[in-house]
Amino acid sequence: MCASSDSMRPPAGLFLVAALRGEPVGCGGLQFHGDAPPDIKRMWVTESARGLGIGRRLLAELEGRARAHGSRVLRLETNRSLGEAINLYRSSGYREVEAFNDEHYAHHWFEKRL
Repeated sequence: MCASSDSMRPPAGLFLVAALRGEPVGCGGLQFHGDAPPDIKRMWVTESARGLGIGRRLLAELEGRARAHGSRVLRLETNRSLGEAINLYRSSGYREVEAFNDEHYAHHWFEKRL
C-alpha cells in the first residue's frame, strides 16, 4: 500500500520526525490496517546523522507507538540496496517473512512480534 499523507495521520497512521539541534534528521511512519499488523513506512535518517543511534531510537519509538495502539506484530518492507537498514532491522529482532504486499521497490519483508 502506498503511503499517502492521509494514511500517515491519525487514525489511519502517524508520522514522526527526529530532530537534532532543532533540525530534522530522520523520519518514519506507521500505517494501521484495522486488525492486520501495521506497517512501518518511510523510515529514513539523513546521511550526516547516521551512526548516532537515531535510526534505532526512531524504530523503538515507532514500535512503542504500535504497541500502544494495541498491535502485537509490526511489519516493514525494504529495498535490497539499503544494507544499513536491513542490518538495523535484523539486529532489532525483525525476521524475514514472505512478501505481505506488492510493493514494487521492496526486496525484503520483515516482521517483529511486539
